[in-house]
Amino acid sequence: MTAEPARARSDDHVRNVTARGVTARVSVRPGVGSFTDTPPLLLCNGIGVSLEALQPLVDHLHPDRGLVRFDVPGVGGSALPPFPYAIAGLASWVTALMAKLGHRRFDVLGLSWGGGLAQQLAVQAPRRVRRVVLVATGTGTLMVPAHPRVLKIMATPRRHRDPAFAATVAPEIYGGSIRTHPERGAALLHAATRSGPKRGYYYQLLAMTGWTSLPFLGLLRQPTLVMGGDDDPIIPVANPKLQAALIPHSQLHIYHGGHLGILTEADELAPVIDTFLNGDSLVGTGPTKESHR
Repeated sequence: MTAEPARARSDDHVRNVTARGVTARVSVRPGVGSFTDTPPLLLCNGIGVSLEALQPLVDHLHPDRGLVRFDVPGVGGSALPPFPYAIAGLASWVTALMAKLGHRRFDVLGLSWGGGLAQQLAVQAPRRVRRVVLVATGTGTLMVPAHPRVLKIMATPRRHRDPAFAATVAPEIYGGSIRTHPERGAALLHAATRSGPKRGYYYQLLAMTGWTSLPFLGLLRQPTLVMGGDDDPIIPVANPKLQAALIPHSQLHIYHGGHLGILTEADELAPVIDTFLNGDSLVGTGPTKESHR
């Protein structure tokens, strides 16, 4: 039987929470039923977008699973921090935010830029992070890069502020089903999300300057699901394959799709995430499955 989509629930609550002097806009959905005592899933978003961008995924995850979403400081409805942050500092702030919400232990999913934050959280707070899901993300400075044209587009927040420009560049930078339906990419960026000040976007870029997870991926001890699209112009598929090869307790799931596949094909990919978080095997769940123990 297919579960009711999460949007049918009424207990998602958006509020402002202050941790270490920085006020963030946070959405919390408590776990219910069999998920009451299960660590919640913290969702870390891509660059420049607010928590609403993740709604398609939220709508297809198990409706009883506890979820936490937040706007990164300086993005969406979160306050701009007093100065630029390093990714390690942001990871420390996120653990403080989760503790403020009453969660000393949690799972974490990171999409794109948020995948870098998820990797940092996993190595920096191993007793807090139970399981890790990395989606369409790389290893930072040392990775197989995107094409220079794609990197040029990603270097500014223009696509978040100009819907016509977003529709024009979406097929080239996001790939997958957005190649034939570019309006879907523009809609994901503009239909419900808010970007916040331009400075917030550049703070996110600066946070990753010089950062790479390559030296510590072998130290991760959490079970980790690595997901990547076979048509992702931003994160070429060699990157998730490399991550899965280096992380000791990992499973690799390569899906047919692009950079935003987790949102545009959430109905197909959310069950893969639920299966993994429940501790079940992913054998037979997708085009490419590998385990590294």
